[in-house]
Amino acid sequence: MFNPRTPVLVGVGQVLNRLETLEEAKEPLEMMMDAILMAEKDTGVDKLLAQAQSVRVVRGMWGYKNPAKLLAERIGASGAESVGTLIGGNQNQVVINETASAILNKGLDLAVITGAENGKSAGKARRAGIALAETPAPGNYDRVIGAEQQPEHHEFERARGIMRAIQIYPMYDNAIRQARGESINQHAERVSALWSRFNDVGQRNPSAWVQHNMTAEEIRTPSETNRRISFPYTKFMNANMSVDMGAALIMCSASKANSLGIAKDRWIYPYAGVVGYDHFSASVRDNFYSSPGIRVIGRRLLELTDTTVDELDFVDLYSCFPSAVQIAAEEYGLDENRDLTVTGGLTFGGGPLNNYVMHSIARTVELLREKKGARALITANGGNLYKHAHGIYGSEPPNRDFSVENVQAEIDALPSRECLSEFAGDATIESYTVMFNGDEPAIGHVACRTANDARTWVNTADPDIMNAMLVEEFCSRPVRIKGPDQLTVLR
Repeated sequence: MFNPRTPVLVGVGQVLNRLETLEEAKEPLEMMMDAILMAEKDTGVDKLLAQAQSVRVVRGMWGYKNPAKLLAERIGASGAESVGTLIGGNQNQVVINETASAILNKGLDLAVITGAENGKSAGKARRAGIALAETPAPGNYDRVIGAEQQPEHHEFERARGIMRAIQIYPMYDNAIRQARGESINQHAERVSALWSRFNDVGQRNPSAWVQHNMTAEEIRTPSETNRRISFPYTKFMNANMSVDMGAALIMCSASKANSLGIAKDRWIYPYAGVVGYDHFSASVRDNFYSSPGIRVIGRRLLELTDTTVDELDFVDLYSCFPSAVQIAAEEYGLDENRDLTVTGGLTFGGGPLNNYVMHSIARTVELLREKKGARALITANGGNLYKHAHGIYGSEPPNRDFSVENVQAEIDALPSRECLSEFAGDATIESYTVMFNGDEPAIGHVACRTANDARTWVNTADPDIMNAMLVEEFCSRPVRIKGPDQLTVLR
């Protein structure tokens, strides 16, 4: 029997502001409001926003204290609960999980979920020496979704200056290359072909930021517009955060949707969500080419929804960098040659930081409405492939009530790796990357395994070593470490 408390997504809205000048800039709050109004229109029912009982905002890089309260006032729902989230690309699926559970079990009938980032206009303003105006949104949220989190980076990484995603994710990709037994050229060709397929999907998505064709060769070849960032990645393999984008979702109970008169062909159903963290951080994860967290989460999610990977009509794997996609595809058993994004990913669809997955959910809703009986997988990732929240959605009513599970205990029981803060002696390179300053290698970050299989970090500024790393396989090479910045390659 169909449960009238079943949570349903009934409205989606996406905003893209492709500004040319700062005069065209919109602050994130304004984009959120625009997206909310679009989501209301998408329901097919007028003036339902005033009935919202909760307004939920995914944390962004803006300075607002409580934008949810201000948005609630603007939509005529001043008494609505104001909810925020923590930082992280996983938070969109986390807030979906929490909202769906509250609708099913706690009497919540209608919620508005939104978020936005103005990375492009903020960048323009910074370069012009201008401070963008931001509407005051004071106060505190009624509630913040999420638990306290560990630091993003281990002290061992921080000691070597490894503090950014563009330093860690390329190390994962170099480890993937070595684990697959590929040459540097073979790997570059395969990964750029994968990313060109993401670009193809973006061109079919009307809400994608990048709408022009890019070949695999263009993506992998350094140029004036495609500079090297961190080996093996060029700019076009990185998340594109220079975007002004916002999105909004409206979720309610099936009974509320019925009472509002929202047509059932607008309803999309969250089936289940599963969450968990890989070992924090790169320093202590067992290896750089797999994700036990995604493996455990994926297995449980498919079990909860009685779904096989072959039954997934649509998939959006979190795509901040190619390594994240490759690892997730491997853990789920998904063919890399199928579409693994619905948006074009964070490079071509657009990468509005923590809010990307709201766009992938909105696009998934649009696609599911077009295909009766279809199912979709959404993966959300925060940090450096640490924080995971995945969900499955469908166009047909679920066979069981929505559920969300935390599989942290199972993940925690899996092997981790000791990391040594200081080490001198012989070791073997596990993975590495070379960071660029303009066209020139600036520093090499190297993860090594010691004789007792512990991990340690070392940097190198030797131009001969760094240039060789770009064309020769250095994973598994023996080295001698004399200090944190002293590396000798033994062969």
